[in-house]
Amino acid sequence: MKQFSITVAGGGSTFTPGIIMMLLDHQESFPIRKLCLYDNDADRQSVIAEACGILLKERAPQIAFSYTTDPEAAFTDVDFVMAHIRVGKYAMREKDEKIPMKYGVVGQETCGPGGIAYGMRSIGGILEILDYMETYSPKAWMLNYSNPAAIVAEATRRLRPDSRIINICDMPLGIMVRMARILGISEKDLDVSYFGLNHFGWWTAVKDREGRDLMPQLKKYVKENGYDINIEEDQHADQSWHETFRKVRDVYAVDPDTLPNTYLKYYLYPDYVVEHTDPNYTRANQVMDGREKKVFSAARDIIEKGTAEDCGFMKDDHASYIVDLARALAFNTKEKMLLIVPNEGAIENFDPTAMVEIPCIVGKDGYEKIAQGRIPQFQKGLMEQQVSVEKLVVEAWIEGSYQKLWQALTLSKTVPSAGIAKKILDDLIEANKGYWPELK
Repeated sequence: MKQFSITVAGGGSTFTPGIIMMLLDHQESFPIRKLCLYDNDADRQSVIAEACGILLKERAPQIAFSYTTDPEAAFTDVDFVMAHIRVGKYAMREKDEKIPMKYGVVGQETCGPGGIAYGMRSIGGILEILDYMETYSPKAWMLNYSNPAAIVAEATRRLRPDSRIINICDMPLGIMVRMARILGISEKDLDVSYFGLNHFGWWTAVKDREGRDLMPQLKKYVKENGYDINIEEDQHADQSWHETFRKVRDVYAVDPDTLPNTYLKYYLYPDYVVEHTDPNYTRANQVMDGREKKVFSAARDIIEKGTAEDCGFMKDDHASYIVDLARALAFNTKEKMLLIVPNEGAIENFDPTAMVEIPCIVGKDGYEKIAQGRIPQFQKGLMEQQVSVEKLVVEAWIEGSYQKLWQALTLSKTVPSAGIAKKILDDLIEANKGYWPELK
């Protein structure tokens, strides 16, 4: 069986160990000959990388492992680039969340003003990595799950239309895992129809492998509980996630013909979100005090002991999605997966240039979209508004346009007025000096 060379861009991420653990778990079906971590923050990456090096030496010594800040070394002789970068790290995420909250507006990583700010930082970083890959390994595929995926996908559609990049998100998969738990089956046995934008979508059908309709059973459960589930592995989830999964009850009530993505709560119930958010201690603070400390502590413990036996690294089940995607491209498995792709008629009554999230069949030549037909007026209206926000953000980045970024913020369903949008924008410009293009 062919073996593959992988570069993980964002090697210093707390998600990197989970991805490596998942890759090791799939060595029989997706063997690796070479694995390289790449990051532009050498100090941060070295801690994660040294620990991962010990892990790999013990569990898969046949894999040639390296880490670097040198693009040529990182992107030469590569089959797949798995990109999960965070430009500005958690310090900037904290500002993305807290600046809007000053004005009573949702402060969230990928939604509303916070997502727009993050998108303005991310575009340049993703394009840079894509250009490195195309310079040193032009036949490689870039599997991008850097946030905010919707804005990044629109930017690559506009600025790198011929690139071998596939934009994905594991949130729908995470919800489908919950659906499977509710139903008492494996998520691999679910056959779904889904449409929307990234972090902005709906399931229209959920069936099992035999074609039996599972929607009535799921709807009955979601009406009472949302996607919150009472199983052992869920007891360790952050309280904020339990609240998010329970809030799905109210999101579902707005359109009980479909099942919603959790992120729709930020757009349909922004007042509720603001009321239930501590403006001084947001999700960024929870992550910095939780996952960030936990993963780096586990990494330092491995380095100190010189062994990864009984280590604190956890396999990231969501990372299985990116392994499945790589395997589908490598071995032409024709797997059905949700991807973020140019619409081009897949959703019949929606902007053909929009980057939509829909099921696709993945093989060695890329993906084939599965048409989703016409969508209802309610979802179409919400999506037209949100896709316009995303397009205006990308245009603002390309043109350095203050006006278009103000329009994007004004159009976001999370922002109550153009006046508030302008105040938030001016604060975000100040906070993002050195990260955003200069706006005129």
